[in-house]
Amino acid sequence: MKKLKKQFGGKLTNELTERYNQSKNWKKDKFLNLEETSMSVNFWDIPKLLYKQFTDKEKREPAKPLPIASFDKAAFLLDDVSFKYIWYGHSVLLMRMNGKTILIDPMLGPNASPIAPFKTKRFSENTLDLIDDFPEIDLLLMSHDHYDHLDYDSIQKLKSKTKQYFVALGVKRHLVSWGIDAELITEFDWWNESVISDINITFTPSRHFSGRGLTDRSKSLWGGWAFKTDTANIWFSGDSGYGNHFKEIGKKLGPFNFGFIENGQYNEKWHQIHMFPNESIQAAIDGRVKKSMPVHWAGFALAQHDWTEPAEQFKEEAKRKQLEATFPKLGELHTIADTNGPWW
Repeated sequence: MKKLKKQFGGKLTNELTERYNQSKNWKKDKFLNLEETSMSVNFWDIPKLLYKQFTDKEKREPAKPLPIASFDKAAFLLDDVSFKYIWYGHSVLLMRMNGKTILIDPMLGPNASPIAPFKTKRFSENTLDLIDDFPEIDLLLMSHDHYDHLDYDSIQKLKSKTKQYFVALGVKRHLVSWGIDAELITEFDWWNESVISDINITFTPSRHFSGRGLTDRSKSLWGGWAFKTDTANIWFSGDSGYGNHFKEIGKKLGPFNFGFIENGQYNEKWHQIHMFPNESIQAAIDGRVKKSMPVHWAGFALAQHDWTEPAEQFKEEAKRKQLEATFPKLGELHTIADTNGPWW
């Protein structure tokens, strides 16, 4: 029961509300998207959706657990190129850039619904153990506070090896409540930026929402991350519905050598907060991305589509729009120059 309570994270206080109120994106006691955004799920939809989510799993999950390649620490830490990365399914990315190790949205736990009566099991096994082999994390970034991105167990395992945290505005309270030193955490509003080891890091807008319980919906911000050095320009879109912000990101920060683009867990009923694959490709084009890779899939079944559908449709749409795309296997170490075909 104590651990279940911990899952909800930090409580909103009057002091925090005053701080959030200084953001131009905080209006009427919550953060708002740049354009009107809603979900089309009404009360009568919920029982059917829950039934499908927890019972109808054929093709929504792989027939057997997805393997993850072993971590080669020496190869990862060798600074032979300006940028390299490893994808661990869903939105978990371990990156090496300018001699720094960067970890994004490290949800490596086995269950994306820790407060629900039924589990949303990960497609791969023993993923929390991966953290044991990770090197020291120079910078851990959080795009928003949803359970499939911010995981209590993962943060606890990473605590002893993480030097610094960059997080969406409002997420700090969760980390502090879980024992992270507040001095190590920097919060970002949209377009805020900071420089670490000659990497210019910018928190970019997205069209989504946040919350870990019934009372904190949109009480913290959401977004993506852009990383610019003298030799590489990388963008992680974060969870998002399609919107005008993508063109603004491309105009302000692009062109990008490489983009990790949200693609998966979509449904017509929440179309404004998660993109369909054709929209993911258009978002990459709008953002002026040269080569793209789909993330937010191959980790959990959080929607009713087949588990491979996001990647298959992303591949076809990229080909149609003549956008270069790559599809690395889980756990593989890659650079911008690498291009991988379908593995599923």
